[in-house]
Amino acid sequence: MAISDKKNANLMNLIKRMHGVVENVDIEKHRQSQDHFGALLGTNKDVLTEVLEIPAQSPEEEAIHAEWNYVNRAHMKKYVILYCHGGGYSTGSSLYARTLTSKLAMSTSMDVLSFDYRLAPEHPYPAATQDAMRVWNYLMMFGYGARDIIMAGDSAGGNLALSLTLKLKQEGRLLPRGLVLMSPWTDLTSSGASHETKAEVDPVLNAGYLEEMIHNYASGQNLEEPLISPLFGNYDGFPPTYIQVGGNEILFDDSIALYEKLIKANVYAKLDTFEGMWHVFQMSPFKTAYEAMDRNAEFIYDICR
Repeated sequence: MAISDKKNANLMNLIKRMHGVVENVDIEKHRQSQDHFGALLGTNKDVLTEVLEIPAQSPEEEAIHAEWNYVNRAHMKKYVILYCHGGGYSTGSSLYARTLTSKLAMSTSMDVLSFDYRLAPEHPYPAATQDAMRVWNYLMMFGYGARDIIMAGDSAGGNLALSLTLKLKQEGRLLPRGLVLMSPWTDLTSSGASHETKAEVDPVLNAGYLEEMIHNYASGQNLEEPLISPLFGNYDGFPPTYIQVGGNEILFDDSIALYEKLIKANVYAKLDTFEGMWHVFQMSPFKTAYEAMDRNAEFIYDICR
């Protein structure tokens, strides 16, 4: 899907300015800015939000803040979407993710559960994956089966959705019905050529930002560990997976390489490239973002037949 060069250039400049407002060298201010952004753009009168606390299972744990987002009308209850927010594992929240979860709830007419996993650098790997597993287990105890759940996520949240599914696979547990990934960050070794070829056109991400996020989350770790960089995982028997990526992002090859690996493992996988788009463009309140969400819904309906 392409747009005119002039319109694309204007969009890139606008997104770069918007991202500059949200991004901040002070990580706490960055987190607060993102929450403000989510509250501003994630509000939808047709989508209701129900906040909950997922209780701790031991004295060492704390409750996990989470929220359900669902349409304010009769809708499907059999399947749910478990959503992992992005933010480089250092920022982001379920409030920030409402820019996406509200659209997902609207496009699919399914309930969407997002949650606030512990963030780096205060809580580096494997804290996020541990928290995601706790939320998965909560859904199991809540009465859902693995096949009733679609995993979804953007950027680092796409990484986390993959990481959780790979962890479930390692443990021999039942896997979700499918995955929906928007601009997933799959390779923390940054081996893809797009880190260089897209560096001049990416209005959202740059090498310095990624280096900081990698240091916060996985300093001293083997970056080829599949639960850190899911690209290095074993995908035999993996659930159906749908990937969306913008043509102007340095993480472009993270999506391409994952798709190729899934196909090689005989996994039912689909990839859509949105030319001229940027990292997690689906957050933005414009036509292409809603079209992308409709494609997410089409894939979900397809695997839920």
